[in-house]
Amino acid sequence: MTERRRIQVDALARVEGEGAMSVVIEGDRVEEVQLRIYEPPRFFEAFLRGRGYEEAPDITARICGICPVAYQMSAVHAMEAALGIEVAGPLRELRRLLYCGEWIESHVLHIYMLHLPDFLGYEDAIRLARDRREDVERGLRLKKIGNALVAAVAGRAIHPINVRVGGFHKTPRRRDLQALVPELEWARDAALETVRLVSTLDFPDFDCDHEFVALRHEDEYPFNEGAIASTAGLHIEAARFDDHFEELHVEHSNALHARIRGRGRYFVGPQARYNINADRLGDTATAAAREAGLGAHCANPFQSIIVRAVEVVEACDEALRIIEAYEEPAVPYVEHELAAGVGHACTEAPRGVLYHRYEIDDEGTIVDARIVPPTSQNQATIEDDLRRFVQVHHALSDDELQWKCEQAIRNYDPCISCATHFLELEIERR
Repeated sequence: MTERRRIQVDALARVEGEGAMSVVIEGDRVEEVQLRIYEPPRFFEAFLRGRGYEEAPDITARICGICPVAYQMSAVHAMEAALGIEVAGPLRELRRLLYCGEWIESHVLHIYMLHLPDFLGYEDAIRLARDRREDVERGLRLKKIGNALVAAVAGRAIHPINVRVGGFHKTPRRRDLQALVPELEWARDAALETVRLVSTLDFPDFDCDHEFVALRHEDEYPFNEGAIASTAGLHIEAARFDDHFEELHVEHSNALHARIRGRGRYFVGPQARYNINADRLGDTATAAAREAGLGAHCANPFQSIIVRAVEVVEACDEALRIIEAYEEPAVPYVEHELAAGVGHACTEAPRGVLYHRYEIDDEGTIVDARIVPPTSQNQATIEDDLRRFVQVHHALSDDELQWKCEQAIRNYDPCISCATHFLELEIERR
């Protein structure tokens, strides 16, 4: 009789959301893989309808406690597109600085607390700290610096309150930003050490043939501006997102799956950014990537931990550049007139492209809102990669296979599973 195995995780522990994973193996063939997101819909788009346009940044910031800046920035850029507002000079630079802080704190949390224990054979970061205290302390200090940077620009580290359409409610003093320089210089050195650390990890041979999608800017590594580009030749403005991307319901998830029309699944995130924008990295990050063994293209999702570390180097370097050149702006935001309109925007959340679309009436009331987060865009790709990975490793014992599946999912740092453990593993054999 053919052996039938089911690996099922009914609840993902300590996550921003509620989800489950199941894998069914029939003999030596993977029959089914599902990443099930069963958290009830949160209705943020419905909350936004009927509210004033200026409320969007603060409302959307509550969507995520790890990457609130990305939601705020996508919201303000979309509103500014609807109203014809252009933000330049120091205000634009402050937005990039804010993004630097979020990338640092988010990537470092993932690298040191969530993913590194997998590679080193530890159950969690607490057990890792018992043997490798210096590494964990480095990660904690780096994350603290990222939080401090977000707080200095946007008012507080979690769910910032200083962002508004057109700029900021209040801009930081130059001396306050300069006070962060010594810690940021330490952070850049620590980020380089992080790249060296993760480049020595043991990575499975698991290259994937994805269509990678990320923003592409003319001369910058992308944070919050640029065209939507892909490794298969796509190059469009955010306003054409719906012409090329679509979302659809699947029975096993309350989060929508996304695909490129006529082509299927795709992949967003640090790996996508790197594969499309490696030539836009600064000299320090480029040298770090080369030293770590990365070429111009990285196809192995397990090596995404290296790419995240390289992006931390880039964020530290960019933050230091911006602070050095920063001149306090004369006004904290761009004045503007209200008018009805539709605005689209994409920014690069730590986990990938984040799309917002808003329609407002001539009084500035939000008529319609649409938000497409990176994790939902990656769901189909995660399932496909997990299917291929299990097919290669199905001969492992149940415990070993569970460990490998958890690690494989954490490659993508999904918002709904950003913790170190899954709970209630059930293995069914027939």
